[in-house]
Formats: sequence, structure tokens, C-alpha cells
Amino acid sequence: MVTAIVMLQAERQRIQETAEALAGVPGVREVYSVTGDWDIVAILKLAQYEDLDDVVTGHLRKVEGIVKTQTMLAFRTYSEDLLDQGFGVGLDEGREGDRA
Repeated sequence: MVTAIVMLQAERQRIQETAEALAGVPGVREVYSVTGDWDIVAILKLAQYEDLDDVVTGHLRKVEGIVKTQTMLAFRTYSEDLLDQGFGVGLDEGREGDRA
């Protein structure tokens, strides 16, 4: 399994439509609107490395509203539970110790 992270800049007035179109592309598992220099991040999960060209240069090129992309390949996957813990730091509402 190949995991790729694609960061995209989109036309300002088309960010939502572009993100929705990306969500329908085969191989795209998750799509996020984000802050910073990039407008959208798409997570791709592909059966083999060769599928990357088909998805990124084939399908994504046809999605209207995309201005610029940058693709990164993941070397290693860590436990989703550990990742969830890292992203949830400071968001533990209703913990046992916080209750009055």
C-alpha cells in the first residue's frame, strides 16, 4: 500500500467545490481544508506505486480549480491510535480529573 499526501492550492472562490471533486477521485481517501500556504490536503491510499501517476497526473489534472500541487510520499505508517493521541493533545474535555 502506497500512501501519498497531496497539498493543493485552489482558486479562492472554488475551494469547496474543488475539495468535493477531489473526494470523488479514485484512490483519494481523505480530503481536508486547511490553514496556511495550502488550501486543501488530500490523502491518497494506492495499491501500488504506479497508481500514483494515474491519480495525480491523470485524475487530479482534470479537477477544475486546482492552481498548484505538491505531492509527498509516506515512508512509514505509525499506529492510527498514536496519531489520534498526538492530534488530540489538549482536547480532552470531560476527563475524570476535570469533573467537579
